[in-house]
Formats: sequence, structure tokens, C-alpha cells
Amino acid sequence: MTARLSRRSALRLAGLAVPAVAALTACGTSEAPIGRVLRLTQPGDTKTLDPQKQGDMTSMNVLINLFDTLTTRGPDNELAPRLALSWSNPTPLTWRFQLRPGVTFHNGEPCDAAAVKFSIERLLDPGTKSPIVELRYVTGAAVLDPLTVELQTDQPDPILPAKLSLFGGVVLPPRHLAEVGDDGFARAPVGTGPFTFVDWRRDHELRMRANAAHWNGPPGVDELVFRPMANPASALAALQSDEVDLVTGLTPDAALQLRGYPGVTIDRFPGIRTSYLSLDTEDGPLRDPRVRQALNHAVDVPLLIEAVLDGNAREVPTMIPRESFGFDPSVAPFTRDTALAVRLLADAGYPDGFDTVLTASSTDANVAEAISGLLARVGVRARVDAVDPGTYSSRLTSENRRALGPMYLAASTGWTLDGQSNVQSNVRRDRRQSRWTSDEADRLIDREELSVDPRERLRAFAELQRLLKQEAPFVFLYQIDTLTARGDRPRWRPPIHGSLQMAGAEVAT
Repeated sequence: MTARLSRRSALRLAGLAVPAVAALTACGTSEAPIGRVLRLTQPGDTKTLDPQKQGDMTSMNVLINLFDTLTTRGPDNELAPRLALSWSNPTPLTWRFQLRPGVTFHNGEPCDAAAVKFSIERLLDPGTKSPIVELRYVTGAAVLDPLTVELQTDQPDPILPAKLSLFGGVVLPPRHLAEVGDDGFARAPVGTGPFTFVDWRRDHELRMRANAAHWNGPPGVDELVFRPMANPASALAALQSDEVDLVTGLTPDAALQLRGYPGVTIDRFPGIRTSYLSLDTEDGPLRDPRVRQALNHAVDVPLLIEAVLDGNAREVPTMIPRESFGFDPSVAPFTRDTALAVRLLADAGYPDGFDTVLTASSTDANVAEAISGLLARVGVRARVDAVDPGTYSSRLTSENRRALGPMYLAASTGWTLDGQSNVQSNVRRDRRQSRWTSDEADRLIDREELSVDPRERLRAFAELQRLLKQEAPFVFLYQIDTLTARGDRPRWRPPIHGSLQMAGAEVAT
């Protein structure tokens, strides 16, 4: 396969037929918005409105508008103040945060050091059953004064402030929670965020209203409406019929077919969600690093990006995206060489290739089929098993590391913008999704996770990326762009990690 092949030819080779987006002629029944109301879709609904009892970006996309976090990412992607004005690391096992004065929750309760201590300890309490894992080294919190709080850890955590920029950094109102209980709070949450909760009809619509008293000033819209729409065609039809203003979580194939469509603008933003194939290195042909290297040489990532993703991604050499701390630009991607892949397979004892299974969420079936087609060219016959997203997620997070078979398509958002986020769950042998045993990799993970010296961490990341390329426990793919579709009214730019922080969005009236 060469770069001269057309997109249609590449898809045919991979056994694909890009599904046509349904005709965008649905008749909307919703009334046109009045004032500065922004209606947007995302592929799923939030699982809960309790921010400490969820761990998925779909839920966090909603909650980040109702709650503030201690830190955030600025327009330059650098870590920036939010509820915490500053932070320091006075001892290897202590992080100290100076809080913003005068911040109150939506019910008037003060957001102070006691609220931060309460929130951290509630998150860590086994009774909360929080799926948020980023604060695993935190052991507790201490109030030094009303606006100063310290977090204690049992091991050094060099990126703890970055881990408080989304999931683990949400602050809750202790008095209100004591009054209404966990269930009541999850039905009608109270935060400090730029929007206040109005109403939630599960799987249909969630409404929130601008918080005019927000410490950072009121948001750019008066009302925000989230609508879950798993089917891209339905979401795009709703956009065309003026039922919604903005479609998020757009797939490249759906965006391609809307190019030039009247009244619809497709916006493309660089993203850091990084895709890869996880390989079971403990069984069958994939035990041999020569086989794993062959797969990397066989999968023509640049062509995959052009043919299937319409150019809406960037190739990555290993697991770490370009914008993250630790990315090593001296590590080059695998060369795309089918002849070398065939030789490596023969040297490993598979001159005729082998049969295997490639599992993927049904939402990624097109990509999985394309990868299967590319592998077939070197004799690796990978049957695609596309499962529904719920089944995929439950298998991925189960204790059975083989629940998704010998090879599966996965992705990591890496929202802390630190390479640790991309490798923390699937490299070190004792981690939930690891399917590789390497003493050297374990040592390098410990160095980058526990060292407080940025230079030492960079050296560890560089060595780790060279080791990953040498041993190839994954097939390295790409970091995909964030795609949205909108009408003429909204203006919004997502942060690099793609979360739906809408305080800066605007709509024309």
C-alpha cells in the first residue's frame, strides 16, 4: 500500500464502507432558543451528578461546569490557578495550597480549606467507592488556616497539582452534603462552578443556569443544555433542524460527510487522546517481541490517519502525546515496511502468519477494520470483534486482563498533560491493564512517578519510550483531533484535553 492510494481504495482494502450519515432533514419539535442559551450534544449521558463517584470524561464534561477544581489548564496548556491561587512542595510528602479568598458555593456556603479537606477525605474514604485513582498516594489533608490546606502523601507525587485540574480536584460543600446526604446531593448538586444546576432528565437533557456570582465573573451564556446522543447521525440531524447548536464527540467519518454542508461548520482542534493496540505479551505469538515489532511495521499509521480519519490525527512514536511532559522528540515512529514485517514474523517462527482477534468498541469499528486489513497484508489474520461500548468498558476495567482478547484497540486521554497519565495503568506489571512484564519498565515507571526532579523524570521518560519501541508491547497509533460541528450562533474552543468546559463559550443572539 502506498500513499498514492485513494481514500476509497484504502477503505476497500481494509474491508470498510464508510456509513452514510442519515439525511439531515429531521423536523425539530423544540422551540428556538431565547437569549443566550447554548444547547450541545455529547455521545453519552453523565453517569451521576456526584463528581467523586464517577471517573469518565463524559460525566466530567458536565460536572466541570457545575464545580470548580483546585487547578486548571490555561489557554497556553500550562497549569494555572483556579480555586487554588498557588501551591508549593515544602517536603517530598507534602503539597501546600493557598486558596482563593471569597469563593462561595451556590448555596452561599464558604469554599475554604475545611471544604477542601472534607472533599479530599471523602474521595479517599473507601465508603465513597470512588473510581478516581489519580490521588492514590494521598493519605489525608490538614487545614493550616482558613485559606491554606496541605495534602499529605505516602510517596512523592511530582504532578499532584496537575491531578487536581479535573477529577480529583473538585471541591464539595460539607455542610450541604451533611444535610441532604449522598443521594440528595447526586440529585441536585451544589458546587462553586460557573453554572448552577437546574434539572436533569436522564438520557434526555440536563439544564444548568449561569452563576452570575461566580468568582471569575459570569459565563458567556445564560443557560447551558446538555443532550446525550449516541448516534452521530441523530446529533447532526438535530443540529441541522436547529434543535441543538453544537455537536461534540464527532467522529471523523461523520465530519467528512458534512464538509461543505450549508449552515454547518466543522471545527478541528489539536487533541491529546492517544490510541494504541494493547497486546497480550504473555501468551501465543505476541510473546515474541519480533512479532510485536512486525505488527508495528505492518500498520501504516500515516495512511490510516489519511484514509480512515480524514487527516484528523497525528502519529505518535509510542504512548505519550507531543503536548505532554516527557514526550521525547528524538524517538521516531516505526518505519512502515511490510517486507521487514514479514521477515520478522518468519524469524519468530510464523512464516505463514497467524490467526488472532482484534477487539474494539463498536464506535471504533472502522479503525479496527482498517487495522485488520493492514495486518492481513503481512499474513496476520486479525478477526475484528466489535462489542458495544458498555461491554467494552466493563471488560476493560475488570480484573481479567484477558477479557478483551489477545489484542484490543484502546485510547488514553492523558488529561494531566504528563506522560505519567498515559502509561500509569498499562505498563507497570501490577497495574490494572498491564499485559507486559518488564523489570526495566517497572523501574522506569517508579523513577518518573516518584522523582520530584523534572530532569530526572525526563530522563526516565526518554528511557521508557526507547524501551517501549524496542520491546513493542503495544502497537503505537496516533493522537486524535477534537472535532465539533456547529451552527452559526456558538463560538467555543475546547482545552487541549477536550473536556467540555463551557464558561468561555459564547452564542450570538
